[in-house]
Amino acid sequence: MRDRDNLSTTPTNQRPQPSFISALGLDVGRKRIGVAGCDRTGLIATGITTIERQSFVRDVEQIRTLVEQREVQTLVVGLPYSMDGSLGFQARQTQKFANRLVKALQLPLEYVDERLTSYQAEQMLIAQKISPSRHKSLIDRKAASLILQQWLDSKNRSS
Repeated sequence: MRDRDNLSTTPTNQRPQPSFISALGLDVGRKRIGVAGCDRTGLIATGITTIERQSFVRDVEQIRTLVEQREVQTLVVGLPYSMDGSLGFQARQTQKFANRLVKALQLPLEYVDERLTSYQAEQMLIAQKISPSRHKSLIDRKAASLILQQWLDSKNRSS
């Protein structure tokens, strides 16, 4: 058998895509970043951690660690549109951060409209009789999981 008969059909510049889904959902705020991940089937999003913002370099290091551990394929970032659907100051700051982040991590980026996710997360805590004012990082994680779940649901509907 000659060597060329054993060549793979996958082009050398493309890695075979894994059969699982691994995305990271981010709720980016000025002080904290809520982080959520999904199960390998891409059905359920769960809050993982909250990163206390220090510097861009430190934020990237912490997210890179999660990306490597979880074999993340896509970053899903909540974009805080204004209630009228326009992009305000915070949305532009989020885009700026997200674009720098994906450049550093070399990952695809998708945005999700995150209007009211923090409010929904707070309401979930209140329903569980947990004080939202004392659990800001938990709100951020829950908001990130709502963002990621919204993305997963839209992916699953279109499949």
